[in-house]
Amino acid sequence: MVKHVTPTLVRSTVGAAHPVAIEDYLDSVGVEPNSRSGRGAFNIWGNAFPAEELPCGNLTELDRVPFRFPAADGKRPDHLRCRGQRIPLPAVRADWIHVLGAAERRTEDSVLVEYADGTVRRQWLRLSDFWPQTGPRFGERLAFRTTAMLYPRHEQNTMSPSIWHQRVPLAVADGLSALVLPHNPAMHLFALTLVTEAA
Repeated sequence: MVKHVTPTLVRSTVGAAHPVAIEDYLDSVGVEPNSRSGRGAFNIWGNAFPAEELPCGNLTELDRVPFRFPAADGKRPDHLRCRGQRIPLPAVRADWIHVLGAAERRTEDSVLVEYADGTVRRQWLRLSDFWPQTGPRFGERLAFRTTAMLYPRHEQNTMSPSIWHQRVPLAVADGLSALVLPHNPAMHLFALTLVTEAA
């Protein structure tokens, strides 16, 4: 169930939640309005998610975790492909990095969690396939499944692609500095949120 919440939300029932600013790192178009711009290219075949069925440009809550879903007009980038980006993290205590994303085919790769004291810890990010009617491979929760998939010249109403809600554990909760993504462009990310478990 998708629940829209106000941009001032900084806590959820799972504990403190801190959406991560990734707007400066968006580099790909994977969501388009039905009017189509033709720039959607979530994969090599130019598929895209229909914008009308996603909370584009809104703060949305999934499984009690708030996410900032990027705006999407089919022209400007609305998500990022993992290409080794270093994303600064809020200097807060967190037990998990929650992720909205999907992969071209199921895939897993390591991320680096950097700390203020110079420590670097490696963790695994695992994302299931966005491809229609494909289930979760790595135990994720389904975030969104649209009723159609867009192709460059038509809309396929019998195909329902997915975006997944995954999480990455943080072995050390304090002193976070940055997240370094893998060099794996088959992994697509829409949003990140740091979460502290409720006491």
